Amino acid sequence: MTDVSTSLIQAAYIVAALLFIMSLAGLSRHETARDGNVLGMVGMGIALVATLWLALRDAPWGNAVAVAVAMAIGAAIGIWRARRVEMTGMPELIAMLHSFVGAAAVLVGLNTFLASDGVGDSVHLVEIFLGVFIGAVTFTGSIVAFLKLSARISSKPLMLPARHWLNLAALVVSAGLLVWFVAGHSLVPLLLMTAIALAFGWHLVASIGGGDMPVVVSMLNSYSGWAAAAAGFMLGNDLLIVTGALVGSSGAYLSYIMCTAMNRSFVSVIAGGFGSDGAVSDSDVDYGDHRETTAAEVAELLKNASSVVITPGYGMAVAQAQYPVAELTSKLRERGVDVRFGIHPVAGRLPGHMNVLLAEARVPYDIVLEMDEINDDFPDTDVVLVIGANDTVNPAAAEDPTSPIAGMPVLQVWNAKDVVVFKRSMNAGYAGVQNPLFFRDNSAMLFGDAKERVEDIIKAL
Repeated sequence: MTDVSTSLIQAAYIVAALLFIMSLAGLSRHETARDGNVLGMVGMGIALVATLWLALRDAPWGNAVAVAVAMAIGAAIGIWRARRVEMTGMPELIAMLHSFVGAAAVLVGLNTFLASDGVGDSVHLVEIFLGVFIGAVTFTGSIVAFLKLSARISSKPLMLPARHWLNLAALVVSAGLLVWFVAGHSLVPLLLMTAIALAFGWHLVASIGGGDMPVVVSMLNSYSGWAAAAAGFMLGNDLLIVTGALVGSSGAYLSYIMCTAMNRSFVSVIAGGFGSDGAVSDSDVDYGDHRETTAAEVAELLKNASSVVITPGYGMAVAQAQYPVAELTSKLRERGVDVRFGIHPVAGRLPGHMNVLLAEARVPYDIVLEMDEINDDFPDTDVVLVIGANDTVNPAAAEDPTSPIAGMPVLQVWNAKDVVVFKRSMNAGYAGVQNPLFFRDNSAMLFGDAKERVEDIIKAL
């Protein structure tokens, strides 16, 4: 019976792994994203049941009760947080969830070593050491990301003297401790490395500027995947290894795509110096005077337009303006206006943040375009509505080689006939860089809450 149950568990693991792969494939397109989520949830359900069966089939009932209670508490907390979190709070929630994965990897590694009384071959000891190291870095790095994204600490990068040398020293010392750990089978080097890795993870993310946090969240997603894979090696769980590898590799690839979109080096993300230049602000530069407009004037502009492009940013998420924006889009399309959306790869605080908001408001997928798909169309566009975006539409990135964001690919909205910028004030963006777009002759500022201003435009129409 044991052999049969083991075979069934392995078969369940294979099915779950295939569902996870299909889930990633589904998440690659707007139209199939919901189905991809469902496949992932089904796969995780199968994996959870199979793992519980494997762990508890020969265990006393007391263990099963303890596990059931722990799962019930975790599920209650998870459901409570999922129901309460706003879309604007999703990035920091995800960062916090990454920290749980890192903490789990550390605890699994320490427990695996203590349970074996230090007995094991060199390969297994290396697995434990690396699993704890990756988990510790993920744990504290994710906590810093959570604190920055939730504005509990400053988003400015921590600029310690010789910070890169400190990171290198942490890696070199950890390598030395690995040799000691494998040779001596001692708990001491493992604990010393854990302390160093916790400090290393904290410093790694603390040295990154707030404007680059979307890439940080993606990178921490990758770290959490590798931490889960390391835990799988320590526990001998093939599905955990596969799942961790899928998350780790897809997170790393997404980070690479986002780095390319921001003209950043992928290596510099790992080195922890990424985004440090973003702390420099040119907000004191005199770009001239800006021009204000009203909702009625914008409505008149839209009435006479044949093509409109909307470029949303984090400000749209904060104002929860996606629903009136969707309504405005519908009304304009009924009038025969060609309305499309231009989405920058790092718009918002999370990869795909704007896409999720627009899908939530039921904006048609076929009019939501990526930056590379729409940039060439701006010269033929009558009106661009920049709703809560800033750094992703900054012409300084393309025109000012001295700008902190120089070279970063942006939505070239300034090439349109008219640009209307929805903002609460003239403050610089999240990267701390002033935007000369606001002062151009073809740009007008519409101040106030984005949701209220869009609703005013709808009334004027």
